[in-house]
Amino acid sequence: MNTWESAISVLLVVLAGGLVVGKLTERPRIPDVAAYLLLGILVGPALLGWVAEPGRSEVNQFILNVGATLILFDGGRSTAFSVLRRVWLSIGMLATVGVLVSALVVGAIVHWVFGFPWLYALLLAGVLASTDPATLIPVFKRVPIDPKLQQTVESESAFNDATASVLVFTLVGLAGASHAVNLAIPVWQFIQSAVIGLLVGMALGLLGLWLTSQRGWGVFHEYGSLVMMAIALGAYQGAEILHASGFMAAFAAGVITGNGQAFGWPLAEHTQDNADHFFNAVTMIMRMLIFVLLGTQVDFSVVRGNFLVGVVAVISLMFVARPLSVLASVLVDRGARWGWRDVVFMFWVRETGVIPAALAGMLTAQGLRGADVIGAVTFMAILATILIQATTTGVVARWLGVARPAEEEDI
Repeated sequence: MNTWESAISVLLVVLAGGLVVGKLTERPRIPDVAAYLLLGILVGPALLGWVAEPGRSEVNQFILNVGATLILFDGGRSTAFSVLRRVWLSIGMLATVGVLVSALVVGAIVHWVFGFPWLYALLLAGVLASTDPATLIPVFKRVPIDPKLQQTVESESAFNDATASVLVFTLVGLAGASHAVNLAIPVWQFIQSAVIGLLVGMALGLLGLWLTSQRGWGVFHEYGSLVMMAIALGAYQGAEILHASGFMAAFAAGVITGNGQAFGWPLAEHTQDNADHFFNAVTMIMRMLIFVLLGTQVDFSVVRGNFLVGVVAVISLMFVARPLSVLASVLVDRGARWGWRDVVFMFWVRETGVIPAALAGMLTAQGLRGADVIGAVTFMAILATILIQATTTGVVARWLGVARPAEEEDI
């Protein structure tokens, strides 16, 4: 079987299995990403052996990057300016201070319990520090919650990827440095990455509105879905070319195109409907591909060898680091008027997924010492947070009273 036949076979297995699994999880309202992950383990080398796509392959990296970009863009489209204005401080603190607190807490615990060198303990914790928009956004489509709370944690997950990436690559630089490192450099790199990413995303988002709104130029209003897809991918690629955060740019572009009314360029109803249907289908396919492939790449022999480290790191992440990072971030935002139920819900919602997996894969590709341990712990965090936290999000939301009423879900 040649490469193309193999790729088509993989696609057929993923889509066919994903459709069945997605349908089975509709009625109990289980997050589909958790089911896709289990499907990947089933069809992967660990069990049936039907799909075996290496994590470092170009195909896998392409699916991760394109899928996360489109999912982020679609999540941005559902984010309202009116909500962002109320919680911008919380989002900024969660995406910066929250990441640093999480990395320090998990790194300190791993260092003290297992005697890991500080640098490698912090590197492991840095990989795990960001939350995952590719998981959170689909979960909230199945389990709608209070819009202010939902858009805060979705926006956090979009923005904190840049912080975690800069932190990880700064630590990698420190690990390979033979001389003192100026810590002002990574801080400036983060600011540059964030600002350029936001500017690129905003510029392309406005371009998309102008091309598709009949109050703008509107020449492509009948092709709104394709224009939006090009804007999403263009924002990511443009930011990456400028050495900025492509994921942040994609999310920012989505926020702009989802708030056309604020710029005087609203989309026509049929254009909006077509874009909604198009992105629902595209992001569903991308979720299937991303999480089935992640499931196929779980190496249980490596996981077994690092099981205790993984358990301690994941428990620390879920039950110590996340609550502390939320408290350090949202309590300073008096204007958001967070209630204790909102804060406790944020404690529980911090799934690990695509970006940590990609960072772990990059460290392995660089041949960094200890990268196999980091990869094993990352997969354990992905499995635990998706299978435990994502699956119980609806139960926790209803218990805390932050879920939207049934009639609002239907609307």
